[in-house]
Amino acid sequence: MYSLREGKIEDLPRVLELIKELALYEKAPEQVTNTLDLMKADGFGPNPVYGLFVCEKQPTAEIIGIAIYYYRYSTWKGKRLYLEDIVVTESERGQGAGKLLFDRVMAKSLEANCTGMMWQVLDWNEPAINFYRKYNATLEAGWLNAHLQDYEIKELLGV
Repeated sequence: MYSLREGKIEDLPRVLELIKELALYEKAPEQVTNTLDLMKADGFGPNPVYGLFVCEKQPTAEIIGIAIYYYRYSTWKGKRLYLEDIVVTESERGQGAGKLLFDRVMAKSLEANCTGMMWQVLDWNEPAINFYRKYNATLEAGWLNAHLQDYEIKELLGV
C-alpha cells in the first residue's frame, strides 16, 4: 500500500504542503516562513543541511507522508540524528505510514553511525505521544526550547 524513498527536489512543493498541514494541526500556521527556494538550497544545494524521506501511496505514487532529519552533535553523546518532522496527511494517519517513516529514520541513524536519535513532540499531542510510547521512547520533561530569529540576532549584534 505504501512505499518509501529518499526525497527529490521535485517533491518539495508537496513536502511544503505537508509542513503547512502540520503547522495548522499544531495551531501555528503563521509560523511557517520557509519557502521552496530555501528548501531547494538547504536540502539540495552544494552543502545540504537536511535529509528527507517520502512515503507514497500506491499505486498512485501520491506523497502522503514525509520525514525530515539532520545531524547534530551532543557533547555528551556524540553524533545524533535529529528528526525534525514526521508528517502523515490526516486522511492516511493510523494506517502504517508513520511507522514506515519512523523505522526508516531509525535505520538511517544506524547507517550514519549515530549514537541515537532525538526529536520533539508537543506535550498536548496525545496521538504522537502514544505513537512514540509504542517504541518505548524516553519522553523528557524539564527542558525548555530557546530560539532567536534572524532579525533579533541582527538587532542584538547591531548589524
